Amino acid sequence: MPVPLAPYPTPPVPFTPPNGAQSQLVCTGCRNLLMYPAGATSVCCAVCSTVTAVPAPGTEMAQLVCGGCHTLLMYIRGATSVQCSCCHTVNLAMEGTNQVAHVNCGNCRMLLMYQYGARSVKCAVCNFVTSVGASPGAEQKPSS
Repeated sequence: MPVPLAPYPTPPVPFTPPNGAQSQLVCTGCRNLLMYPAGATSVCCAVCSTVTAVPAPGTEMAQLVCGGCHTLLMYIRGATSVQCSCCHTVNLAMEGTNQVAHVNCGNCRMLLMYQYGARSVKCAVCNFVTSVGASPGAEQKPSS
């Protein structure tokens, strides 16, 4: 005769401060995204147990994906460049609306984003180099 199993206890509901006031930062140990309640001064990562200090109140943070290793990076808003702690790539922090422009790849038509003022942009999909502001028929060639 089968023995009835007791149901698993329900996990405790995590504490959520009033109005859901939470922020996020990147763990300095394993680079995971951590959520923490407003007012916390440090956060202990559940994955690697590293304690990461919370930036001072009023410090606005921004984030970008590293162009070298695709790791999520967080940085203080207003910085012009951010060096990845994993692969050491220096990434441009392009937050202003007038700092970037868009063009379609001359080969595969993928929409590309590039820094304002650049003369060409290389497609990450097909490695084609598209001249920026070039008229149709202008010389464009795949990069090696």
